[in-house]
Amino acid sequence: MTPSLPDILVGNFMCMADPGPPEQQGEFMAGKVGLVALLSLLAAQEAERGVAARIEENALIRAALDEAAADYGLDAAGFPATDALTISALDRVNATLRKALIGLHEAVEARDDPARHHAILRLYVKMAELRRLDLPPLPAR
Repeated sequence: MTPSLPDILVGNFMCMADPGPPEQQGEFMAGKVGLVALLSLLAAQEAERGVAARIEENALIRAALDEAAADYGLDAAGFPATDALTISALDRVNATLRKALIGLHEAVEARDDPARHHAILRLYVKMAELRRLDLPPLPAR
């Protein structure tokens, strides 16, 4: 499961809304606050870059599928698109495009097409770079 940005923020709220019993204070509470702070930092990065990353990723996947359509019998025109700029709408399109990309990759491996195989691997690297979230240096305990 990959939690969405709203899921993380609601989880942070639920975690901090209830102070908990006295036995959960001290070190436990410090750890809880630290975790919520870290999740909030990662959520801020996702809020800042998430839409742009998804738009670019969807375009890159679509281009790879379009390029392979004739050789692998893909109906590239049948893949969904959206003009909405919400993470949830872009994720719905992304899920369909990723499933198609996985299917293409399986076909590429079965056909032993090394050029396209390496192109897909480079696409995976680019996709990971687009979705990267940076952790800050954390203090030692």
